Amino acid sequence: MSLVSAFVPIWILTAVGWAACRRGLLGEAAASALGRFVFHLAMPAALFLALSRMPLSGFAGRPLLAFGVSTAAVVGAGWVAAGRLFGRAPGERPIRGMAAGYVNSANLGIPIATQVLGDVSFLAEVVLVQVLVVTPVILVALDRHRDPEGRVRVRRIASLPVRNPVILASLLGVACSAAGLRPPSAAGASLTLLSGAAVPAALVALGASLHRTAPTRTEPAEPTELAVIAALKLVAQPVVAYAAGLALDLSASQLLAVVVCAGLPTAQNTFIFGQEYGVGEAVANRAVVLTTTLSLGTLAAAAALLG
Repeated sequence: MSLVSAFVPIWILTAVGWAACRRGLLGEAAASALGRFVFHLAMPAALFLALSRMPLSGFAGRPLLAFGVSTAAVVGAGWVAAGRLFGRAPGERPIRGMAAGYVNSANLGIPIATQVLGDVSFLAEVVLVQVLVVTPVILVALDRHRDPEGRVRVRRIASLPVRNPVILASLLGVACSAAGLRPPSAAGASLTLLSGAAVPAALVALGASLHRTAPTRTEPAEPTELAVIAALKLVAQPVVAYAAGLALDLSASQLLAVVVCAGLPTAQNTFIFGQEYGVGEAVANRAVVLTTTLSLGTLAAAAALLG
């Protein structure tokens, strides 16, 4: 599979969603309904299956640390920049941080890792870190700011894994992996069918949301803000990962894996989370499209320089 072919399905499905919404085939509530389907059903099924089948031993400690440093630095930078540079309210900032540093490790990461790196072993560890560390932080922040008084309620935060299907499915998947359990065949087949809808439905929802007219949107995405997010995602994150990898004395192959994974574009989960919580939806969907388009060039450059 060529590097270009890894991106083509994303562009096609996003365009299909946009065209279907433009022609009125899906109705006015298409993006919202599809987004909720992905968030509450398809994405939890996909995460549960992926994590329940993922071994929890043999992690690549130093490469994963380098990737984690780049993620923390860039998510934090995007979060802070949203408030200090663009005056976004506290409840809007987590989505900006996520757009800047949460990589598309699934539908784009897998074919790109296969093409550029030759295997997906390190990418699997990246998925685990994002799902079990970064995602809960983002969702806890979003949940906090959904509170009318903006307070951190310990009881509400403690119950978040039960109330949030993404976190609950992730924890159950890790528990099944640790215990060596597998769902019954009928349940596993049903979950497999449901999980297969996560990526295409998310992309169609993304395309449908792009067709909405500007007056219906809150928190419009400014061109300067999008440029900053794209620069953080496609330039700053791989550069920080490279610097951290050098400091940790990674081998050439490990350094390539870390930089390529850090340079993946913004995950469409950012748009799904923004839509679910009603914040940052406009900037999220545009960041996904923009970084996905530009990353074809930046990833090819990184592979050529380090490969």
